[in-house]
Amino acid sequence: MFLFSFSILLNCKEATQNLTPDDFYIEEGDNTKNNYAEGFLVTKNNNHSILEIKNPWPESNQTFKYVLISKEEAAKTTFNNDAYDGIIITPVQKIVVTSTTHIPVLELLGVEQTLVGFPGTDYVSSNKTRARIDNKNIRELGKNEGLNTEVLLELNPDVVVAFGVDGKSKSLETIKKASIPVIYNGDWIEKSALAKAEWIKFFGALYNKEKEADSIFNTIKQDYNEAKILAQNANAKPTILCGAMYKDIWYLPNGTSTEAQLLKDGNTNYLWSHTKDKGSIPLNFEIVFNKAQNADFWLSPSYYTSKDALLKGSSHYSKFNAFKNDNIYTFANTTGETGGVLYYELGTARPDLVLKDIVKICHPELLPDYNTFFFKKLK
Repeated sequence: MFLFSFSILLNCKEATQNLTPDDFYIEEGDNTKNNYAEGFLVTKNNNHSILEIKNPWPESNQTFKYVLISKEEAAKTTFNNDAYDGIIITPVQKIVVTSTTHIPVLELLGVEQTLVGFPGTDYVSSNKTRARIDNKNIRELGKNEGLNTEVLLELNPDVVVAFGVDGKSKSLETIKKASIPVIYNGDWIEKSALAKAEWIKFFGALYNKEKEADSIFNTIKQDYNEAKILAQNANAKPTILCGAMYKDIWYLPNGTSTEAQLLKDGNTNYLWSHTKDKGSIPLNFEIVFNKAQNADFWLSPSYYTSKDALLKGSSHYSKFNAFKNDNIYTFANTTGETGGVLYYELGTARPDLVLKDIVKICHPELLPDYNTFFFKKLK
C-alpha cells in the first residue's frame, strides 16, 4: 500500500517541481545523523554546532571544520580561529552557491531569497530563481574556474558554497583572504543517489532548518525506496545501453556509479553493471556494438537531442535495436527558459523522480498514470 505523499508525487507532475517546506511533515528528534552521506557531519554543542566537510573532491584526504553559531552567541563566545576554517553566523542571510544542484535545495528549504550571486546564471532552470535573476536580485559571477571576485566581494555574502576539483582555486583563495568563509560541497562524489540528496541536511544546518531538512530528505528517501520496491514487481528485466561517442570513443557510466545504481534499483540489466572503473568507461564502437546491439533501451545518449542529430554524429547508431524500435530516452530536451538542462539542476536533489522515470520507461505497466519528469523519448 503506497502512502499518500507517494501517490501525490507519482501522479502530479506540476507538484513535484514546486514542492515547498509546507509539503513535508516536520518530525521532532535527532537530526544530526546521516543515513547515507559520508562527506559531511554536523555535531551539536551547547551554543553552537561544528560542521565537518570530509574529502570533498576525488583523492582528497582533507577535513574542513566550521563553527555554526548565532549572532547573539558569537558575541560572547571565543574560538581558536586556527582550529577552524570559518566561523559562520546562522541563520545565513546572504549566500553564494556555485552549482545548479544547490538551487533546488535552497528552494525546498524556502530560503532561495538569500541567494545573491551565482556563476553562470543562464544555466539556471528553476522558474522561481530565474525570476530573481531577471529582477537583478542575483548577480552573475562569471565562471566557476574564475569567479568574478570583485563582484563577489562587493556582495559580501555570509558564506560561499563551492565545489572543488582539486582544492586549487585562485579566486576562492582571494575570497578566503577577505574573511568570507568558503565551504567545499562534496555531494557530487558521494556513492549513491540518496547520499547526494541527503546533503540538504548540510544546507539545513546553515539556516537553522535541521528539522525541515531532515523531514524533506525522509520524504524523498521514502518515495525513492517505494519506487524501488515497486520496480521489483516487474515481469521483465530489460537490458540497458547508456552514453554515446565523443571523438570516436564511447563513454559509459561505470558499474559503481550513481547512474548504474539507479538502473539497478529500477530493476533493469545495465550491460556494464559489473565494471568497477573510476569515472566513465571509455570504449570503442565495436566493443559497445557487440555487447549492446540488441539492448532493449538506450538511455541518456550524451548531448544528442534528436535521432537526426545522432545520425549526423555517426550513421552507425542506426544499427542498434533501440534506435530501430524508438526506445531511446534523453533528459537533454527538458530545459529551462534559457536552455539549462533541468536534470543537472534538480536530479541530485530529487533522485526519487529520476528513479520513477526509469521505472516508467522500462516497466510502464507499473506506473500507468505517471508522466516522466526528466526523460523524454528521442524523436
